[in-house]
Amino acid sequence: MTGKPRIAALIVAAGQGVRSGGETPKQYRPIAGKAVLAHAIDALACHPAIGLVQIVIGADHHDLYAEAIATRALPAPVIGGKTRRDSVIAGLDAIDADIVLIHDAARPFLPADVIDRLLVALDHADGAIPALPVADTLAKGGELLGDGVPRDGLIRVQTPQVFRRTAILAAHRAWDPAREATDDAQVARAHGRSVAIVDGASSLDKLTYAADFDAATERRPMISRTAIGFDVHGFTEGDGVQLGGIRIAHERALAGHSDADVALHALTDALLGTIAAGDIGQHFPPSDQRWKGAASDIFLAHARDLVIAAGGIIDFVDLTIICEAPKVGPHRDAIRNRIAGLLAVPVGQVSVKATTTERLGFTGRREGIAAQAIATVRVPCN
Repeated sequence: MTGKPRIAALIVAAGQGVRSGGETPKQYRPIAGKAVLAHAIDALACHPAIGLVQIVIGADHHDLYAEAIATRALPAPVIGGKTRRDSVIAGLDAIDADIVLIHDAARPFLPADVIDRLLVALDHADGAIPALPVADTLAKGGELLGDGVPRDGLIRVQTPQVFRRTAILAAHRAWDPAREATDDAQVARAHGRSVAIVDGASSLDKLTYAADFDAATERRPMISRTAIGFDVHGFTEGDGVQLGGIRIAHERALAGHSDADVALHALTDALLGTIAAGDIGQHFPPSDQRWKGAASDIFLAHARDLVIAAGGIIDFVDLTIICEAPKVGPHRDAIRNRIAGLLAVPVGQVSVKATTTERLGFTGRREGIAAQAIATVRVPCN
């Protein structure tokens, strides 16, 4: 092979996933706001070495697939066959690449370093698989416990499994169709190909049963992000301010296109920042009459939903309200409770503070109120 090899990923997602429970095949069930398949796609598509991701789906999965991938730019899906091996062959036929990583959609949380190890292993073998050692005691089963099985040398085989495309395609075509192949490595070895083993990852465990989905959210690799929001609104004529989602009686009101809740606006921008989703003005432009006089609860709920849709978890928000008046202290608990309710988090994850500028600047002259917010959110790392 000359030049830089073309590397593609093939995700096999044609199964029905009946053991996981429910009416929807497991690859289309949501985890943290997006389908299992979408998690697998993103993990592969984000790796800099992979230039193409091809999906193989069931014949009746078009609508589920379209909903799962949303706006992701992918080649048209390939329709799978009766067996997994048939689906792999169909996918390999559709790919124009030198190297292919064959992956099960039901293993959504794929660390980038596993991909790195697999590609390096191809320097000294025809293929490579990720695997983990067997830690549990093994024994024969039945109605009563049978004899133990030695676990020395045993491994748990995972995917993706990487091969040169022409070699693994030839191996699949030579396989006896009367036999069921457990994975692509078995097919490759039967065709005389060497297969290296690299360290896998516990996050790559396959989702098979209903309980696996409950554990998957805790298992997915996450990173923490923190972002800041800041907003200012001046006073105008009125008899109260909307602040932190509650109304506080005051000799003046805050001016703004919406209800001018400076605290919720700062929080909204902070949350949007954690997922790099722009600012409040992009989502709710003041030129749009739909938002004239609108409750800022809507803005914060929108930012919350975007975080959730991105697979994020809101860990903590901290709000500082800067003004001479009205006094925030008497309303602090009400504001915290209101924000916690809007974000669907425990009140202990919401901090509200107040300060003044010692009569300096526009807030010190009682010309308006400023607010600064910080949000900390965990998001999937791929």
